[in-house]
Amino acid sequence: MEATLLHTVSDGVATVVVSHPAKRNAMTAAMWRALPGLLDGLAGDPAVRVLVLTGAGPTFCAGADISSLTGGEDPRALAVAAEEALAAFPKPTLAAIRGFCVGGGSQLAAACDLRFAEEGASFGVTPAKLGIVYPASSTRRLASLVGPAWAKYLLFSAELIGAEQALRAGFLNELLPAGQLDKRVAEFTRVLAARSQLTQAAAKEFADGRTDRDGYWEEQAAGSDDTAEGVAAFLERRAPRFTWTP
Repeated sequence: MEATLLHTVSDGVATVVVSHPAKRNAMTAAMWRALPGLLDGLAGDPAVRVLVLTGAGPTFCAGADISSLTGGEDPRALAVAAEEALAAFPKPTLAAIRGFCVGGGSQLAAACDLRFAEEGASFGVTPAKLGIVYPASSTRRLASLVGPAWAKYLLFSAELIGAEQALRAGFLNELLPAGQLDKRVAEFTRVLAARSQLTQAAAKEFADGRTDRDGYWEEQAAGSDDTAEGVAAFLERRAPRFTWTP
């Protein structure tokens, strides 16, 4: 089957699907190159409030399709560009993970804001098997997510860990029983889509360590009606109708 990135938008949620079933959804060079442009288009779509990244079928993403990397292309550069585009997506992002989440798959999952997985998923960061220096930005992101000790464990050994270990390490936010992932992701993204985009956008930048836009967010808050609407909705016991958009 053709290796491609699929996407849909429904009820405020954009879903991007890594689809390369013949190779456990390994990312080809063309898929790495396509992801930043796809994300840029979805970021600019006012109908999109949340983004979900997942894999087709029973696997999230088993890494990079090495056979597709020809013509002297630097596979690390392609992966890092896609990873950084995903990390910079201005709205909440959630990786919905089944099966293998390895190599470039873990790189993409770590670039999302949140990660939900189904029991039986496996995780690994495998450059030590190939003698590759893992990108500095990717290493720092992984260490920020799981801490230096777990990042070293994963990078030094290139061993796969199970979903329970990934949850304990802090890589996962939630671990769901078999068959419950889609339902939980749908429920949670509905919650995210109903919340203030102003709060989410500012919190994402602050939590990611950006320090040059504190004043910008103070101005956005002062000029927005979201706070007044949130308080009014709480007092009136109704769902808020937030209007701030990026």
